Amino acid sequence: MMRFSTLMKHPADWMTGADTDSAIVLTSRIRLARNITGAPFPGWARKNERMAILPELRDKVETLPEMKDAFSHQLSELSSVQKQVLVERHLISREQAARSEGSAIVVNRDQTLSVMINEEDHLRLQSIRSGLHLREAYQLIANVDKELEQVLPYAFDHELGYLTACPTNVGTGLRASAMLHLPGLVISDHIGQVIQAVGKLGLAVRGIFGEGTESLGHLFQISNQSTLGESEEDILNRLERVIQQVREQERNARSKLLEEDPQMLADKISRAYGQLKYAYVIDSKEALTHLSLVRLGSDMGCFPKQAMELCDSLLMDIEPAHLQHKAERKLAPEERDTMRAEIIRSRLQNLSSPVINFITS
Repeated sequence: MMRFSTLMKHPADWMTGADTDSAIVLTSRIRLARNITGAPFPGWARKNERMAILPELRDKVETLPEMKDAFSHQLSELSSVQKQVLVERHLISREQAARSEGSAIVVNRDQTLSVMINEEDHLRLQSIRSGLHLREAYQLIANVDKELEQVLPYAFDHELGYLTACPTNVGTGLRASAMLHLPGLVISDHIGQVIQAVGKLGLAVRGIFGEGTESLGHLFQISNQSTLGESEEDILNRLERVIQQVREQERNARSKLLEEDPQMLADKISRAYGQLKYAYVIDSKEALTHLSLVRLGSDMGCFPKQAMELCDSLLMDIEPAHLQHKAERKLAPEERDTMRAEIIRSRLQNLSSPVINFITS
């Protein structure tokens, strides 16, 4: 079994912008909700009922070929910082981090597949891919789902489909989402219209950590809202189509900004670089906003392409729990802000000043 320290040493491809086309669509994620017949759903179950079903579920998940040498732990065995690290890596939900006895997480070696056990549902299967690759993410999860269905009695109704704790997941139990970087639409003040239009198509737009979270670093998550009465293919097609349209609108917004106000854009990118490279104290929100602008600058040719990968790995490493794990102790907010600035300064040491070649005199 993989140790927590090993998990931390090897960030997944999707955390470092490994995909060639992740300038706007950072990641694609597929999540399936599944439950077992004859056992109360975790939200309604007593602690002893959750504990009773946990060993069987965990054993079946750990024996999957895809989970060879996986990271597998009960949530009660992990510290609050370790649980928060897993939330920041999008491997468990904030809801699961709040649970203790009778709940577990199993993550494959390259962190592209994770299974939450006894979260809101008995099983939450999740796959993450870099860039716009919803189908590849779905294929991996569909294979795992098929293997588990052969050894576990899924709660399934021939009229309704898969039964889930939340009514919006009933049917396919599928939640598909993509994380998008949309600074062009935010700066040009068009993001509100886009969010409204996406909402009218029955899709949800949320912040970086999903439901109930704000957008930080110009990052937005777009996902399907309901699963009943639609096939997996329908859900993926609709989401893919909308994401491609939003990507196109972001491209257009970036081009328009370059055309109409290159000075303002150059100023924002250069200031962000200066703040990150020389700040000695920086909070999470400010750091994410500046990294977003340096990331935008990289896409616009102001920095080498590697700057985008650098920004993506920093997005994760400067999160509060990651900082505390690195420090091996709880940190006060002021200490985190100082440590965050120190890490950013050291990583940006070799990143030279932006080359602004889109301003013509």
